[in-house]
Amino acid sequence: MIADTDIFNAKILIVDDQQANLILLDTALRRAGYLSVASTTDPTSVAALHGSINFDLILLDLSMPVLDGFQVMEQLNAAAIDTYTPVLVLCAEPGHKLRALKAGAKDFISKPFDLHEVLLRVYNMLGVRLLHVEATQLIGRLKDERLMADQLLLNALPPSIANRLKSRPAITERGFIKFVTDSFADVTVLSADIVDSAKSTHGVSLEVMVSLLQDISERFDVIARRYGLEKVKTVGDSYLVAAGLPRPVADHASRAASMALDMMAAMKQFNGTGPYRLNLRIGMDTGAAIAGAVDARKVAYDLWGDVVITAGRMASHGAPGRIQVTDAICRRLDKKFVLEKRDFVEFSGKGGTQTWFLNSRSV
Repeated sequence: MIADTDIFNAKILIVDDQQANLILLDTALRRAGYLSVASTTDPTSVAALHGSINFDLILLDLSMPVLDGFQVMEQLNAAAIDTYTPVLVLCAEPGHKLRALKAGAKDFISKPFDLHEVLLRVYNMLGVRLLHVEATQLIGRLKDERLMADQLLLNALPPSIANRLKSRPAITERGFIKFVTDSFADVTVLSADIVDSAKSTHGVSLEVMVSLLQDISERFDVIARRYGLEKVKTVGDSYLVAAGLPRPVADHASRAASMALDMMAAMKQFNGTGPYRLNLRIGMDTGAAIAGAVDARKVAYDLWGDVVITAGRMASHGAPGRIQVTDAICRRLDKKFVLEKRDFVEFSGKGGTQTWFLNSRSV
C-alpha cells in the first residue's frame, strides 16, 4: 500500500519551453503538498537529469523547439533505468495523444490546463509509479531469496535430487511431494560413530560437545570430498557417507576404504591436539540402496537399504579404533589394502556374514 507521504515526497520534473507553464505547474504542485519538484526549459538535458536523479514522474511538453517531446521520450527509452518510463505528456494537439501513448507515455494532460485534472492525474500516476517500484523491489528480493533457497537445497542434496525437486510443483492433488529418489544397484556405505562419547567428555557443556562434534564432522567432510563420497547425514555422534552415488563409480569400495583409513588418522590427529580422547569405530558394507529426499517440506537427504543397516551393525559390533567390513567389501578390495580376518557375525533376522578388520593400505 502506497502512503500519501510517499506520493508527496516523490521526485517530479516539469519540462516545458514556456516559462509561464513551468511557474503555473510548479506552483500548483507545491501548493498541493508535493515537496520535490524540479523544472527545466531545456529538453536536451532531460535524459541526463533522469539518469542522475531517477524521477518518479516527468511532466513533458510535446511541442518544443530543438527537441520535441517525442524525441525526448526516444532518448528516455534508449537510456531506460528500468522497464517503466514515468512520463505524463502535456499535449496541445488532440492528434498527438495516441501517438504519445504509443511512444511510451503513461498518460496525458490537455492544454490549456485544468489544474484540478493536473493534480488528479499526477497523484494517480505517482501511485502507479511507486507501486511499480515497490513491486520491482519485491521481485528482486524474491529472486535473491530463491537463489539462497536453491543454494541451501544444493548444499543439502546432490544436484540430481535438488534439480528434480525444484522442477516439481510443491503441492499435488494428494498433498505435498513425499519422495524424490534414485535407486543404485551397487554402492558402498560407511557408517561411523564415536564410542562412549558422553563418558569421554564427562562434565563438558552441551555447547562445547556440539562444537567438538562439528569440528570432527568438518574434518570428515574434507576427506569425503577428497575421495568423492556423498555425505548422507550426521545424527548426534554418528556419521554416514556413501561411495558410488549419486554418480556411480566402479571403485566405490576402494574409495570408502581410503576414506575410512583417513578418518581414523584424522581422529588420531584430533586427539593429539586437544584435551579429549575420543574413539571412533567404523563399519562398511556394499550393495543396493535407494537415496533421495523424503519430504519436500523438510528437505533432507537420506539413504535406505539392507546395506545401510549392515554398515551400521558393522560399526556397532566392531571395536573402538577399528574399521570392520563385511565379506562383500573384502572381496571388492584389491591388494592395495591389508585386511585381518575376524569373526562370523550373526544378525537377527538377516543371517550372518564373515567380517574383517581393515587395518591399513598395503606398503
